[in-house]
Amino acid sequence: MIRAAQGALALVLFSFACLGPAHAQETATEPVPTNDQLPEGQEVSDTVIELAGWVVATRDTEGYPFAIMDKAAAQILVFGGDGRLLGAAPGLFGSAVGDHSAPGVAGLALREIPGRDRTTPAGRFVGGYGPSIDAGRVLWVDYDSAVSMHPTATGVPAEKRPERLASPTPDDNRITHGCINVEPGFYEGIIQPTFEKGGVFYILPDKDSLAETFPDFAESRETSKRRD
Repeated sequence: MIRAAQGALALVLFSFACLGPAHAQETATEPVPTNDQLPEGQEVSDTVIELAGWVVATRDTEGYPFAIMDKAAAQILVFGGDGRLLGAAPGLFGSAVGDHSAPGVAGLALREIPGRDRTTPAGRFVGGYGPSIDAGRVLWVDYDSAVSMHPTATGVPAEKRPERLASPTPDDNRITHGCINVEPGFYEGIIQPTFEKGGVFYILPDKDSLAETFPDFAESRETSKRRD
């Protein structure tokens, strides 16, 4: 699956090369080994692949590594600062469907967050490691809304978070209070070293349009379609 994604990504990078630096085309032709934990046969959406190509071609991260998260498919794809795909894995996301954090939710204890407000916000976020009140040093995806990414722990056994990550479909991957969980090995081997000095996180929306969430990307996408 990852090889197929790399091939599709290469085509996108080639098509966007005229918009960005020369190394975008070089990146497209030099795939590197990746850590693939996605279920066998599970595809990566065209939107994710096109967004990755746009990010690299326009240097939207200014050379920092980035991750693209597809809540609907429960997928996380991680890219180096040069745009190379480093790994892909399932993720757990907020149990509530929605693309915005409720006002004041960042100041609540987890048990105090109403079910309807347990969303993982969509958008472009610049994040990195920093201190937390009760969990030590964590990887903040969006500090303002208190959304972090961390390895899955057994936590509440009844929630069966490790089992949900291991299931072959994304249907049961909405369980968190809004934070993003990944398998511990993927976190330690890919997430932690990649984002040790920070990075950019793109989270696709549940309900909002791409134009609302990523206006520059959506405009570029529409322009490309009109040219075709």
